[in-house]
Amino acid sequence: MNKKIIALIGVVGIVLIGLGIWFLNTNNKSTSTNSSSRLKDNNISTDEDNGYTNNDESNNNENNNSKIAIVYFSASGTTKGVAEKIASITKGELIEIVPKEKYTSADLDWNNSKSRTSIECNDKNSRPDIANSINVDDYDVIYLGYPIWWGDVPHIILTFMDTYKLDGKTVIPFCTSGGTGISESMNTLKNYNKNVNWIEGKRLSSTESEIKNWIESINY
Repeated sequence: MNKKIIALIGVVGIVLIGLGIWFLNTNNKSTSTNSSSRLKDNNISTDEDNGYTNNDESNNNENNNSKIAIVYFSASGTTKGVAEKIASITKGELIEIVPKEKYTSADLDWNNSKSRTSIECNDKNSRPDIANSINVDDYDVIYLGYPIWWGDVPHIILTFMDTYKLDGKTVIPFCTSGGTGISESMNTLKNYNKNVNWIEGKRLSSTESEIKNWIESINY
């Protein structure tokens, strides 16, 4: 075999090898593209899909939290501060009980037997008027906040309970005071409406960690 024929055979071999490599690369790319398409068609989870799912879960949590209301009465602002922290932690709706006649410093003087609050607390039938309309129908769980007056619940809270139907709802009292606990006011509330699902309440300070720990402990 002469040298020209051998050279020609070598060139043809090199060309065939090059064509084979090109064909294999083209086939692999096509397979990869088809696999990617099948992933999308079959709705198999990707990172982007997971991000969308997590947003859905977040929205569901917000919808659940919308069923919580923090209803409070605060004459001096102390109970308001605690109520705001509870609302921030639970993402519940903050609703104030506004008295028709605002309480002054003189009204709150517990040393004066003729002060407005002294007279109200000594009169079992007193029911101070509420100025604003309050919606409780949309909520399943209600945190109910108030200051302790003369060892018990302020009577404007009883006005609230007379005005709005709480039967079947879960109500969680919380109070603020200089030292008196919540026990007596809890007994008053439980006896006032026995159709409420009462959760044992707590006297709270304005410390956020204490409030958060309490909320976690009652699991609402």
